[in-house]
Amino acid sequence: MDNEAVKRALMIDPDWVCLARQAWLAAMALAVWGDVRSSRLGVTARIRKRVLEVGERLKSLSADRNWIPHPREQLKNALASALNLRNSLSELERAAGGLEGGADLEAFVAGLSKLREVVEQIAPLENQWAQLLDSQYRETLD
Repeated sequence: MDNEAVKRALMIDPDWVCLARQAWLAAMALAVWGDVRSSRLGVTARIRKRVLEVGERLKSLSADRNWIPHPREQLKNALASALNLRNSLSELERAAGGLEGGADLEAFVAGLSKLREVVEQIAPLENQWAQLLDSQYRETLD
C-alpha cells in the first residue's frame, strides 16, 4: 500500500472541517439554548446528548491519524469514524422527530438539514478510502 497515497487521502479539507464545525455549533446552540419543546419527558435532553455525540464524531473524523502505525489501519479508522458520524447523525434526526414545538424548532430542523448536507460531502472521501483498502486487498491476492 502506498503510504503517501494514504496520507493524501486522509487529509480532510480544513474548509470542510470549519463548515462542519459551524453547522454543528449552530445545532448545539439551538439544542441547548433554543426554544425547542416536546410534551414527552426527556426528549430535549436526549437531543442535546445526541448533538454532543455528533460533535464528538465530527472531531474523531477530522482527527490526525498519524498515531496509527499502519496505513491500512488508518484507512479503516477513518471509514469507521465516518460510519459512526453518519449513524450518530441519523439517531439525532430520529430523536428530533419527537420535538413538537417552540420558537426555534424550524431553525433547529433547518440546522440539522444543513449538518446532513455537510456530512454528505465526505462521501467521495469514503469511496476513496474504500478503494485504497480494496486495492491493498487485491494486491495481497496477486
